[in-house]
Amino acid sequence: MLDLILRGCTLPDGRRDIDIGIESGRIVALQPALQAQSAHTLDAGGQLVSPPFVDAHFHMDSTLSYGLPRVNESGTLLEGIALWGELKPQLTQDAIVERALAYCDWAVAKGLLAIRSHVDVCDPRLLAVEALLHVRERVKPYLELQLVAFPQDGVLRSPGAKEHLKRALDMGVDVVGGIPHFERTAGEGAESVKWLCELAAERGLRVDMHCDESDDPQSRHIETLAFHAQRLGLQGRVAGSHLTSMHSMDNYYVSKLLPLIREAGVAAIANPLINITLQGRHDSYPRRRGMTRVPELLAAGVEVAFGHDCVMDPWYGLGSADMLEVAHMGLHVAQMTGQAAMRRCFEAVTSAPARILGLQGYGLEAGARADLVLLQARDPVEAIRLRATRLMVVKAGQVVARTPAATAVLNLPGRRPNEEISFQR
Repeated sequence: MLDLILRGCTLPDGRRDIDIGIESGRIVALQPALQAQSAHTLDAGGQLVSPPFVDAHFHMDSTLSYGLPRVNESGTLLEGIALWGELKPQLTQDAIVERALAYCDWAVAKGLLAIRSHVDVCDPRLLAVEALLHVRERVKPYLELQLVAFPQDGVLRSPGAKEHLKRALDMGVDVVGGIPHFERTAGEGAESVKWLCELAAERGLRVDMHCDESDDPQSRHIETLAFHAQRLGLQGRVAGSHLTSMHSMDNYYVSKLLPLIREAGVAAIANPLINITLQGRHDSYPRRRGMTRVPELLAAGVEVAFGHDCVMDPWYGLGSADMLEVAHMGLHVAQMTGQAAMRRCFEAVTSAPARILGLQGYGLEAGARADLVLLQARDPVEAIRLRATRLMVVKAGQVVARTPAATAVLNLPGRRPNEEISFQR
């Protein structure tokens, strides 16, 4: 006897009327008209069942701190960094833990069950590192939290940052991070990429670097990151996050750069909500969109994911842990409005980041973990269009969140009285 059967599912690949059988926290069957008995049966009603959402790029140490110590009045990246510098001496582990746990609650309710969070290691106390390591253990039963050692102030620019970063890795942080465009010179930025990649190779770790988060077309550290990823045999273990300078580069240089990124097995992580907000701030008109060249990267065979980046922190005063909102913005900014392109945007917040993070047992197939989201939508495009309600979230075969269906009841002259609509087609 199975633990649970979810009947009448529509899958992201277009298959319909699929039953999903779950036993001992794993998917054991996925087929039409599954002939089996189960302790519990749920009817999906033809709605979309997806693997959980995955956020490839986030900052959980700062989340929900909006207004501390004051509001970012300009809304710029540099004022946000300055604000974070002011806030760091006031941070306590308890406050970081409380805010992070609250955000993880939001995430689970939205079907977001895996997050890669950068954590600042330039504070010699490593308060945020200790806090998020604690949170990682607390949420482990229901959310996978992967931590990146992030030298926010520059691993060479900030005194002691090299040692702080190595201490964070010794404490159990998962991934090596960096921010080469924030070092004092382009040369030191390139040197930081080399040192960080060699450290990751030595320790057998992944790399995820804030790279070229700038409107400057001469910020080209992604080229250096791709070079060292290939030199050190790190293919498939390295990601460049943001890459916004690419939107300002000339096409000839990019035509050389894209194959280098692909050959090095480096993934790209765009952050649509934040990139469209923070970039182009020095422009009058025409004003650049800011997000990296997502369609071109995909066409070149580069793995591309979207991240939320920030929620209610010094850099961004909005957000709700909704990765469909991220996909919705990415779709618009990248002008990815074809049917296949819109589906790629859905993949950019599900299967693509799962591959970048190296998540084991992720997906909709026999043997995968029974981590599922039932969405009030008939397909991935409709899910993005509606930022679909998460009717049910399942973790290891157990329902961990439910949300009532989004409907409206209308009473209009000449129409059926008290008609209930859901905005689905």
